[in-house]
Amino acid sequence: MARIDSLIGKINKLAAKGKLDGLVKLSADPDEEVRATVAKAMGLIKTYDSGMALIPLLRDTSPFVRANAATSAGDIGAKHCLEYVKKLAFADSDPNVRIAAKEAFDKLKDRVI
Repeated sequence: MARIDSLIGKINKLAAKGKLDGLVKLSADPDEEVRATVAKAMGLIKTYDSGMALIPLLRDTSPFVRANAATSAGDIGAKHCLEYVKKLAFADSDPNVRIAAKEAFDKLKDRVI
């Protein structure tokens, strides 16, 4: 648990500083809580590259990670994630992912960028 707490602190610092490269490295962590925190943190970095980095997390095996990634994609307006988020919103096996993705999808489809 100490490892995860330490990584979550590191993730929050990386996000606050806009250090996407560090977050991308942590996005492959075997622990779903770490990956979910990374997905959430990427939503604080409003860049095209951050949206691109969310794509693998939108396809993660963990519903918790997918839901956080979808929310972040909506928060940053990652229009290039729209099709991934749409698939989650209407076809994901987890109802919580569908709810989060539908909210993100509604944000993204109405956005003009």
